[in-house]
Amino acid sequence: MRLTVDTETDTYEQAIAAVQAAYGLRPVPPADWPEAPALDLRPGPQDLSGDDIGDGWSEQALFGMLASLMPGARAVLCRITDLGGTTSFDEVQQYFANHPTTPIATAKMGGTLTSIKAVQRRVAPPGAPRLLQRDERARLYQIDRVLVEGLRRAFAIADARPDLLRGEPTAHVT
Repeated sequence: MRLTVDTETDTYEQAIAAVQAAYGLRPVPPADWPEAPALDLRPGPQDLSGDDIGDGWSEQALFGMLASLMPGARAVLCRITDLGGTTSFDEVQQYFANHPTTPIATAKMGGTLTSIKAVQRRVAPPGAPRLLQRDERARLYQIDRVLVEGLRRAFAIADARPDLLRGEPTAHVT
């Protein structure tokens, strides 16, 4: 075993504690030692898979997409994901028309969803097809089935760590 003590930065107590720890003894830390910082056991995007789950998307890339979206667009994408990845325009519009926390007027739904395209251009894997497909003829929103489960895991992290998500823009005060 090799143990190195830096005599310029380590205190005597730290050196003794290191020797005791090396030999498996349970040292009693001096009273003036600061408490070790608590470990952050909250989940984060690093807990998601970086492997390709379809069309270049990974769970981490999907989380990056969610984290960059405006709250309204994120809520719409979450609703479509909760419904299995396919739902009608009407269902989404009705759901958000009188939503208690994220109301979106029917006339503003298209504008809300344009942020998904804008964010995807910036954060999506190169060459990835659109995450949210729109079938204008059938009036359906669709997400590829292989991506729905990855989105569910990404939304679970987003729910646990709202501090990592983009919030509403703040008003500029002059």
